Amino acid sequence: MEKYSAPLLHDLPPSTKSDDENPPTLRLRPSLDHAIEQCVGTMGTAQLFQAFIISIAWIFDAQQTFISVFVDRTPDWHCTNTTDDTNYAPCSTTANTFCAFPQSSWSWDEASYVSTVSEWNLECYGGGSINVAGFPASAFFAGCLFGGILLATLGDSTLGRKKMLCFTSLAMSAIGIVTAFSPNVWIYTFLRFLTGFARATIGTSALVLAVEIVGSKWRGQVSILGFFLFTFGFISLPGIAYATEGSTWRSLYLWTSLPAFGYSVLIFFFVHESPRWLLVRGRREEAIQILKTMGSSNGHSLTMSFYNLVISDDVGDSESAAVGDLYSALKVLVGSRWASRRLAAAMTVAFGVGLLYYGIPLGVGHLDFNLYLIVTFNAISELPSLLLTLLYVDRLNRRSTMLMLTTASGAASLACVFVTNTLVQMMIEVSAFFGTITAFNLMLIYTLELFPTCVRNSAVAMVRQALVLGGVFSPMLIAIGRTQGIFWSFGMFGFVIGSCGLFTVCLPETRGTDICDTMDEQELCNKI
Repeated sequence: MEKYSAPLLHDLPPSTKSDDENPPTLRLRPSLDHAIEQCVGTMGTAQLFQAFIISIAWIFDAQQTFISVFVDRTPDWHCTNTTDDTNYAPCSTTANTFCAFPQSSWSWDEASYVSTVSEWNLECYGGGSINVAGFPASAFFAGCLFGGILLATLGDSTLGRKKMLCFTSLAMSAIGIVTAFSPNVWIYTFLRFLTGFARATIGTSALVLAVEIVGSKWRGQVSILGFFLFTFGFISLPGIAYATEGSTWRSLYLWTSLPAFGYSVLIFFFVHESPRWLLVRGRREEAIQILKTMGSSNGHSLTMSFYNLVISDDVGDSESAAVGDLYSALKVLVGSRWASRRLAAAMTVAFGVGLLYYGIPLGVGHLDFNLYLIVTFNAISELPSLLLTLLYVDRLNRRSTMLMLTTASGAASLACVFVTNTLVQMMIEVSAFFGTITAFNLMLIYTLELFPTCVRNSAVAMVRQALVLGGVFSPMLIAIGRTQGIFWSFGMFGFVIGSCGLFTVCLPETRGTDICDTMDEQELCNKI
């Protein structure tokens, strides 16, 4: 059995000992990243098991994100009386809305309880004075936005990656169960806001925790594992919805929330905290124990003294590492000129991607497609996107690829406005979603590489909130597009993502670079 020892400072080649002859990053780089890899390996059985369990969170995240496509859909309707009325125009199914017709002149094609829109008559709520059908979906994304802002740095500061993932998964599932018993649209909308608030950092915590327990060689692949499971969660929704077709919309919440509740317990007992985060936070004893456990599971005999493990000279001393209060990580990001500019550009690109990514699945019901079929096609289109990303993530230049994807997706979304052939329009719509998915996944990987460990969770969280902010506006544009024309939905989607994607040129290329641990180290890397 091989024996491994961490590369202590005095064990490094002589060329790395002198600050005068070599950049400090060359001295600091092996001390933490390479030491952890040599202690437990780049990818062993323990790390693979941990990464898989952690990434399951993406399944439930996807289900709660896109569940509105089915529970808040507008069912088909038909006229039951086409005679003139003294106060209303005669009923006609060619009209964009039925709110102008008397209630006695039309009827739903299905039972009213299959959707929140039909059960509470949301499109004509309050006598048709306001369309509140998009309120629950917008409230969900607004909750994601506020939750991301308020909870973003807990994963970097007090709670850490594991506790954050466990807490948010438990809260999301519990609120989802309560949502199934909503008595009216306003309580339902409030509960959707709380669900969004709770799930805001699930994907961020899962992504960062999974990436930080494996070696640099496997970070891209582990990231894609989470995205694959998110896709599986998305694909599972049409299946669950079809299996419960004709049942109340409330059953869909129960079918998706109860398994998530059990998963939260699984995290608590079977997932380790990130050793990298513990070391950066100065919790050396806990980190050592986890490294020993994982190293033993991977078949490594560890004979070195972990207490001599060199982290870096500035970890724990600099302001960048001292994340003592709740929002210090965000303060560090905003206080650094290069970091704030980088974060602003990344968030702008993410906003455009998010508008299209969340908007297309919610808006396909307004196109002339079978809802179950088109949602399934959209979900399945994530698989080749993820496969291509998995195969070429180490070869793709981040900056130029993001620019190409946002431009192409915007052009395809705009094309949906002018194409009237149903089959061609469906192919273009799926192509637009395919490009957006790829941009979405690559943007998260890109962000992981743009920022150091001490603020990485917060930076990824903020970029994800920009993605979600796009989701806040997408239901509003869809509601307008339903009555004013498709340009206000798919046309605006294409224009915004194309414009925001141009800000990619403000970001540096990160392909093939090492990830850093502190702000000082990252700044030195930026200068090389």
